[in-house]
Amino acid sequence: MTSFKHIAFAFALIAGPMIAGSVAAADLPPLREVKEIDQNMLWAGLAIEVADECPTLDVKKMKGLSFLWGLKNKASALGYSDDEIRAYVDSDAEEARIRDLGTAYIRASGFDPTTSEGLCAFGASEIARGSIIGSFLKDKS
Repeated sequence: MTSFKHIAFAFALIAGPMIAGSVAAADLPPLREVKEIDQNMLWAGLAIEVADECPTLDVKKMKGLSFLWGLKNKASALGYSDDEIRAYVDSDAEEARIRDLGTAYIRASGFDPTTSEGLCAFGASEIARGSIIGSFLKDKS
């Protein structure tokens, strides 16, 4: 799954010009433990991965960037600094963890995450059920 680096890049671009919150870093859990941030990063990452690997689906770029902006604003509002946010999205360990979570999620949904056919079917099912992942995807036809 290559999507976390795509998200990290977009998230870093968004985070760059923002000003950090005022809560001391020691008072905050790691961003990976903040479900409203981490879970949503997984959903966005899965949508990007599906769009990257499935020739019939594309990602809704503006919707995705807007969503990432919202996540950045949430993290900032919770008191995370730009440096903390960048460390989370640029972390190779976090990328590997998100990749494993995404692979497990796709498998648990009954699809093969190692083939474009499996990812296309997964993406189509997410669109059909109106999930967050599906809301980031569109049919290219």
